Amino acid sequence: MACKNCTNCGQPDKIDKIVNKFKGDPTELIHCLQLVQEEQGYISQDAVKKISVSLGVPESDIFSVVTFYSQFTLKPKAQYNIEVCMGTACYVLGADKSIKKFEEKLGIKVGEQTEDNKYALCQSRCLGCCGLAPVISVNGQIHGKVTEDKVDEILSKLK
Repeated sequence: MACKNCTNCGQPDKIDKIVNKFKGDPTELIHCLQLVQEEQGYISQDAVKKISVSLGVPESDIFSVVTFYSQFTLKPKAQYNIEVCMGTACYVLGADKSIKKFEEKLGIKVGEQTEDNKYALCQSRCLGCCGLAPVISVNGQIHGKVTEDKVDEILSKLK
């Protein structure tokens, strides 16, 4: 298990090791961010500070990059990422009703996640499964023909 750069042992943690690989080279910012996110699942405030110092890039510039590219996130990912397709076929067949049911059951709105980081709810323009519409994805697993009546069933399997 990696040390968290505690005062007891002084050993660098995994984020320090990643950041130090690119020390002094601001052209490696995106590559560094990708590796940090791969390691911890998101870009933490602590990681931004470490990257800023090591690469010599202002924290404001790092936040600009992280918030511009959708591949990066500043929040830990939820255990279950629920993505509701809102493409034409899914929308016409009632995906908006499923979203409302998920919001009601989880107590969050689209674009939010539960306080315990168990569930996140988002919408997609198209998941490419129009023949199964309306469609949702849970951590990349596709569920087809999802009506508002199936929301409870899906959530019960995720507990």
